[in-house]
Amino acid sequence: MTAGGVAVLVVAALALALLVWLRTRRVVTTPAERAVHTALHTASLAAVPLRRGLTDDSAQEAAPHLRALTSAAALGVADADGTVLAWDGPHGDLADEFADAARRAIAGERPVLVSRPGPEHSARTLVAQPLLIDNGPVAGALGIVTGDKPGPGMLGALAEVARYACGQLELAELDASRARLDRAEVRALRAQISPHFIYNALNTIASFVRTDPGRARELILEFADFTRYSFRAAGEYTVLSEELRNIERYLALERARFGEALQVRLLIAPEVLGVVLPFLALQPLVENAVRHGIAGRPGGGVITIEASDAGTDCLISVEDDGAGMDPELLRSGALDAIAHGPAGASEAAHVGLSNVDDRLRAAFGNDYGLVVETAPGAGTKVSLRVPKFRAGVRA
Repeated sequence: MTAGGVAVLVVAALALALLVWLRTRRVVTTPAERAVHTALHTASLAAVPLRRGLTDDSAQEAAPHLRALTSAAALGVADADGTVLAWDGPHGDLADEFADAARRAIAGERPVLVSRPGPEHSARTLVAQPLLIDNGPVAGALGIVTGDKPGPGMLGALAEVARYACGQLELAELDASRARLDRAEVRALRAQISPHFIYNALNTIASFVRTDPGRARELILEFADFTRYSFRAAGEYTVLSEELRNIERYLALERARFGEALQVRLLIAPEVLGVVLPFLALQPLVENAVRHGIAGRPGGGVITIEASDAGTDCLISVEDDGAGMDPELLRSGALDAIAHGPAGASEAAHVGLSNVDDRLRAAFGNDYGLVVETAPGAGTKVSLRVPKFRAGVRA
């Protein structure tokens, strides 16, 4: 076949494909479809600022979109105290009346109507609708300005828009609560680090002050860097390289205490050093291995820390060759019961493991919790997977 024949066939194929697409595509053409599309788009625009909570800025940004959803002449947003945060549209002289109506609507948890009589076609009605959060305090109020007698359709639209706004504000509170919980869990881990480890580290440093001042100085610097990182005020996430560097500081202090009894093997793939994971996710695992896998064992032992590339995930494990434990404790589902030493031995580390497991699942989903492999006399291996990339998770 000639080049010209091939070109004709290609053009014909493209024309046929275009005809099929035009006949099968779904286009929003009817007025009802266009109205639904516009309403959904407007609602999504209003959701963005409301997900930040009810503030001056978010109310002013959301008000035009909320007004479009209600088709009101004007719309106001008030906070839980009745303070007007935003007013969109004309009739600004009604803002003060809206503040009063909003306070009454919030107190009574029901809509309040205020009529303003006037000449023909100039009468106005202000409607204040409380923002009722399920199982919570009233978040504020929406107010609209309508004609003389707002019909059921207008009042129903206002109630639905208010319900939608409340849903976004509830999501904002959930986001804030989760952030507060993450911060509280990190603070709990920091509290667990400080009493036991800091006491032993300072005692170890003190023992070198007279016999080896240079070694004592090195350990003091390692201890300072360790505490600076562990008690930092930065975000809830870090990168694997930073977490491993802090673990190296911790192990340097522990090796000064245990000497040759504590051996450490690091097997880290360079390509995963930039993976993001929850702050202080690995340190409790290593501390648990040292305190319960190695410290109570005559002759010490070996701790192996490994991080490898597994496609879309990074696999990380902390393993010791210590005493191990009965797997039945794991089958019971009690992660906090993980222990290598006698009953009652330092529950702080056990709580730390549960804390890490909860934070991993909260950040990445239930498929990303801790996995523990152990048996009496066979040591313990704690593994976790971290996705290389996850939207919204960054150091």
